[in-house]
Amino acid sequence: MDSLTYQLIPVTAFTQNCSLVICNKTMKAVLIDPGGDAQKIIHIVAQQPVQIEKILLTHGHLDHVGAANVLAEHYRVPMIGPHQDDRFLFDNLPEQSAMFGFPPCPVFYP
Repeated sequence: MDSLTYQLIPVTAFTQNCSLVICNKTMKAVLIDPGGDAQKIIHIVAQQPVQIEKILLTHGHLDHVGAANVLAEHYRVPMIGPHQDDRFLFDNLPEQSAMFGFPPCPVFYP
């Protein structure tokens, strides 16, 4: 098995972790649960010699998906997950944003 490296990137006022997971052999990487602060994540990723391959979402709460759409467009990569049962959370992203004082996050679907 190829060795992996990961870096935790705390994002938003909730300081929850977005994870950058890198294959040390191929230098391909994934972002897991990018909950916000897209520009911060882009800046940190740019400091690594990696190629982002996809974005993985464990569930649909705003603090885990808030920057996913922006990053998927930026890196031109697919988003994988979460389970279809989380669709209602994506439907309510604008309301979640307003409720928690986050920057507006439009509805999108992975």
